[in-house]
Amino acid sequence: MPVRPTAVLPSLLATALAASALTACGGSGSDPDTVKVSFKQSTDNSIHVMDDYLADIKKQFEKANPGKKVELVPIKAPDSEYYTKLQQMLRSAKTAPDLVYEDTFLINSDITSGYLKPLDAYLAKWPDWNRFIDTAKAAAKAEDGKTYGVPDGTDTRGLWYDKGIFAKAGLPADWQPKTWDEVLDAARTIKRRVPDVTPLNVYTGKPAGEAAAMQGFEMLLYGTEDRLYDDSAKKWIAGSQGFADALSFVETVYREKLGPDVSTALDPNIQTIVRGDLLPKGKLGINLDGSWLPQDWLPGSGHEWPEWSRELGLAYMPTQHGQAPGKVSMSGGWTWAVPAKAANPDLAFDFIRTMQTKANAQKWYVANSGISVREDVAADPAYAKAQPGIKFFTDLVASTHYRPAYPAYPKVSTAIQEAMEGVTTGDTSVEEAVRNYDDSLKEATDDQVIEK
Repeated sequence: MPVRPTAVLPSLLATALAASALTACGGSGSDPDTVKVSFKQSTDNSIHVMDDYLADIKKQFEKANPGKKVELVPIKAPDSEYYTKLQQMLRSAKTAPDLVYEDTFLINSDITSGYLKPLDAYLAKWPDWNRFIDTAKAAAKAEDGKTYGVPDGTDTRGLWYDKGIFAKAGLPADWQPKTWDEVLDAARTIKRRVPDVTPLNVYTGKPAGEAAAMQGFEMLLYGTEDRLYDDSAKKWIAGSQGFADALSFVETVYREKLGPDVSTALDPNIQTIVRGDLLPKGKLGINLDGSWLPQDWLPGSGHEWPEWSRELGLAYMPTQHGQAPGKVSMSGGWTWAVPAKAANPDLAFDFIRTMQTKANAQKWYVANSGISVREDVAADPAYAKAQPGIKFFTDLVASTHYRPAYPAYPKVSTAIQEAMEGVTTGDTSVEEAVRNYDDSLKEATDDQVIEK
């Protein structure tokens, strides 16, 4: 979900912890009465939203299914390391768990690699599947027409801004920029009038991983006339004018020192730095980010910030020149999938069914600051009122875009991150970055590319 939270933990330690999770699983000789559930655990020890939720579901499942047990197998690692460790686990029956948490941006790659089991036979007998919105269902559907995951929510993205900093800078409390230039102008005003804060955060570079590609670059690209993929031609689009313009925006942010210091921007834990330090401590003026941020500020999170809804404002990200529809969002999300080498797939799907009752799904959306993918939950007034900002981000679903759900996307994302990093550090010009991207794109997609 997207691109969910990471936190401060040295890379080597994260890798070691993740590696230990691999040996904890095992399909060979597994207990037929135990379902092993692997998930992404926050590297910030104070954040345990997923842990608490799954512990509750484990209790419910074991009570409803006497004699059955749930073994929770967390992988504690930053995003990029999580994806790597997950794929290592899925390759062997000795390490494959029964249920895994898959980001929608990676799931098609894992499907193509033969790591996941199609769920259509289970879904056909599950009445609740009819409650899921079609766009969410499509996120876990492969080119073979089969479905390989059950989504547990979606997300949208927009601009978070600090009202106190805006007041000091003489900017409006109800700020809503209409163009990219207005976003940059606000950041420049903050830099000039409130010099001790970071004016604007746009995630960038390989250390930020998919957060850079999705929260950063694609929120810009999809506000132009161009896209990453041509659906009618079924080909990827080479570096277009919109692509170059999006990179130019990123270059401007870091060249003019409107963003975090480059060393901070390229810290693998930048998302945690933003959510756990810069925003709560009034050190960041504008943040281009996702709907899930408040999960880190809820009671018991370790970073409690009950005042956030009064101190922060929300604005949609405008299109480049204010052209229709005027606003932009990207959506992703995560799914629960059953590995092809799972020892207990039936038990795994029973666990999904328990997680995805209406009550449990709603509980997760609220705890995770997620956006409902079940129409019955979205229609529930209790959901809309559960947390400030839910209505704002749910309304953005009408203006949202989804990443091209094809196996090449993870490699395309990496090429985008490399292009962003080059212009962020100043090591490459926008023109050079576009050329490098085009070369990487052709290699990643077997030259299935349209030149623009």
